Amino acid sequence: MRIVAVRSPLTALLALALSGAALTACGGGPGADPDTVKISYKQSTDNSVQVMDDYLAGVKKQFEAAHPGKKVELIPVKAPDSEYYTKVQQMLRSPKTAPDLVYEDTFLINSDITSGYLRPLDAYLSTWPEWKQFFATARTAARAEDGRTYGVPDGTDTRGLWYDRDLFKKAGLPARWEPKTWGDVLAAARTVREKVPGVTPLNVYTGKPAGEAATMQGFEMLLYGTGDGRADPLYDRASKKWIAGSQGFRDALSFVETVYREKLGPDPSTALDPNIQTIVRGELLPQGKLAIDLDGSWLPQDWLTGAGHEWPDWSQKLGLAAMPTQHGQAPGKVSMSGGWTWAIPAKAGNPDLAFAFITTMQTKANAQKWCLANSGIAVRKDVAADPGYVQAQPGIRFFTDLVASSHYRPAYPAYPKVSTAIQEAMEGVTTGDTSVAKAASGYDDALKDATDNQVVHR
Repeated sequence: MRIVAVRSPLTALLALALSGAALTACGGGPGADPDTVKISYKQSTDNSVQVMDDYLAGVKKQFEAAHPGKKVELIPVKAPDSEYYTKVQQMLRSPKTAPDLVYEDTFLINSDITSGYLRPLDAYLSTWPEWKQFFATARTAARAEDGRTYGVPDGTDTRGLWYDRDLFKKAGLPARWEPKTWGDVLAAARTVREKVPGVTPLNVYTGKPAGEAATMQGFEMLLYGTGDGRADPLYDRASKKWIAGSQGFRDALSFVETVYREKLGPDPSTALDPNIQTIVRGELLPQGKLAIDLDGSWLPQDWLTGAGHEWPDWSQKLGLAAMPTQHGQAPGKVSMSGGWTWAIPAKAGNPDLAFAFITTMQTKANAQKWCLANSGIAVRKDVAADPGYVQAQPGIRFFTDLVASSHYRPAYPAYPKVSTAIQEAMEGVTTGDTSVAKAASGYDDALKDATDNQVVHR
């Protein structure tokens, strides 16, 4: 196979990857084209939002121009998060359907690693100079229990409280809102309910239809604000067991129950709509119908010029506040961080070509372009230090500063099942069908099944 010289610091690496493609592609799935790299990714369910589509189309052009004769086939999977995870796992099981490169949420990647669906990337990473530009924490985002790395992250995220300045003004609430406790958050929501009828006071994602958004943006933002802020309230790393029966878990469920019992949140039929995230970003917030939203750093991607729901003055309309800990205990605020990675399936037909595509996506320029388009938090040191990134968009500094008080999910193989059990407990108290005590007890039982009884009571 003809090797094309590329004028970049990655010349040697790309040449090695492309020369090896002919060898590994021959052992790939039936009909695999050694000159085509197939890339599967999550496409937004909102037809007006094409951030990832547009970004990948641009990288595809760059890659094909730099590597004559090579083609990129983009395979979008249009589905809500939970359905996307299921579809991807089905694709990864067979060489007939496995793509060469797949977009993996960090919370699910260890499950796919354990299932043997992904291949380690250490041999590639050891000879890729750009890998040193990634923050140490980012390099561990896709590191498995076996010590090997199975994915390259393209950004991270943090979470906090978005609030509508106009609605706060009508309710007589402060223009600069800095809640210190959960009680302060609920008090503000109750004030909005009383003073500004016809709007939703507070959104907390909940239930199985919202998937991981309910677990991470909703429940874990509460759970990790309980206790003393030092010990992980979900997983005990010393004993390597999951925590059951904790007061913090019940307190977090009680908060969710209060939101929906007191009609501070969306109507349960809306809250349990699989498209609730699109409804919040595309309708409730831009239309001034939601006062407080417990949500992520990435929301502005939908509001930027050319995005699905252009909202030029969002930064003037919305304020930002850190989510407080339960009683204001140290460190006083809480955030959760996650992100997505690009991984190469074990059954990929062209793994070398796939990694060459990763290196094109992860030049400094492309990494910075993606963070700004996606309203993401940079994982490369050179991007994070670039004034063009720091000053590009309101809110970037706020959400970047939250990294210091952020937590990461215990993304071990059992976590997806644990997450589902949390969603079920949340859904029960959201609809009012289950008491907090019964929902917590049900979670404890489900936790034992999900983790083969690897639980410890607190």
